[in-house]
Amino acid sequence: MKLVLAAALIAAVTIPALAATAPKVGPKVGPKVSIATLDEVARPLPLPYDETANGAKAVAAAKARAKASGKLLLIDLGGNWCPDCRVLAGVFGVPEVKAFMDRHYEIVTVDIGRRDKNLGIAESYGADIKGVPAVLIVEPRTNKLKNPGRFAALSDARNMTPQALADWLASWV
Repeated sequence: MKLVLAAALIAAVTIPALAATAPKVGPKVGPKVSIATLDEVARPLPLPYDETANGAKAVAAAKARAKASGKLLLIDLGGNWCPDCRVLAGVFGVPEVKAFMDRHYEIVTVDIGRRDKNLGIAESYGADIKGVPAVLIVEPRTNKLKNPGRFAALSDARNMTPQALADWLASWV
């Protein structure tokens, strides 16, 4: 019995130390962002969506990469016309956010036009797009959505701080 308790204690102490630099239990906090406001994001803001890409093929390829690497799949649905989508892409480019995202996520951006294309991707996860960006966090091994009902949380990205955006992204890892 003492041996079992000792092994459990050692596991409880060492396993968290071996984990990725994900947020600790409790309020999940993302990487410390070096900029305080969105005014400090590099300009011009990116145009992250390829309007000619086949969204379904892009998602399938990203899902395969995520599964192979053990990362989560982040599907970013939006359009280059959307200021919140462009702000989110700008925050993704902040060095410490980019490093965090590269460690934990395989990201695929999918152009939805004016909500008239690639909508089947969201629908396949039970997501009805009301605002963009719509961010779907998917566990690629099970193809299950980790953030049901929360995929529109960043559709007001231009009114959030870079740290709040990073913290939201960290909350799923």
